[in-house]
Amino acid sequence: MTAPRDESLLAAMEEIAREAAGAVLRAFREGCAVGAKADASPVTEADIEAERIILAGLRRVAPDIPVIAEEEVAAGRDVSDPGDTFFLVDPLDGTREFVSGRGEFTVNIALVRGGLPVLGVVLAPVSAALFSGRPGMADKAELNATMDVASRRRIFVRQCGPVPTIVASRSHGTSETDRYLAQIRQAEIVYVGSSLKFCMIAAGEADIYPRFGRTMQWDTAAGDAVLRAAGGAVRTLDGTDLGYGPRGIGSERYANTNFIAIGAGVELPVFKN
Repeated sequence: MTAPRDESLLAAMEEIAREAAGAVLRAFREGCAVGAKADASPVTEADIEAERIILAGLRRVAPDIPVIAEEEVAAGRDVSDPGDTFFLVDPLDGTREFVSGRGEFTVNIALVRGGLPVLGVVLAPVSAALFSGRPGMADKAELNATMDVASRRRIFVRQCGPVPTIVASRSHGTSETDRYLAQIRQAEIVYVGSSLKFCMIAAGEADIYPRFGRTMQWDTAAGDAVLRAAGGAVRTLDGTDLGYGPRGIGSERYANTNFIAIGAGVELPVFKN
């Protein structure tokens, strides 16, 4: 079976994300059970239900494309070799924000091809904002109360000015991040949860997102795709594109290296340990 064209596949990914976001938003408002995974990170009924919806939807519209999803991997049910083209899914990115009652969480779906995320959808249920990207085209949609698209506009990264806006993780700060931020003498720092940090840069609302510390590929792929589509980049500390696909064996084979996401015209200091 031939995979759908990118444009129609992205539209299907948006529809699936909107359905999953509706379930997540209901759980956020009504409450749901919270547990812990083997690595002590939180997992909720909303994570499980959203992932079930996403897996069913992706297998319906693109049954020949493997899916690597966070909770499936945690349960040991991931694909051993997804090949060159596969989906990466985080059904509830920002679970700590969700559990804490903050609205900075997202539903993330990405398509990886040739080691890079080429399609991405990031949906923030509380703010009813949907970001999507495919090569050369990124946009932001505003959703109504039934999670239908009310309006849509293209988004682009902005040219960085003399005082950059830096977005940093609200729940996952590290001493390395603090040392890096200290090297940028004049900057406005905003703390935000989940993949919204990528989307703020993509929408021209911020300039730099440094991440030193553990992240997984499903945490970043969708936001990375949106940012690249808007004219930005996500680079490792040696200046190469952040790559995607299994590396090594075991539970960490989808772990990311440290990275920095940027908009346009950003001059970055070299990280000093």
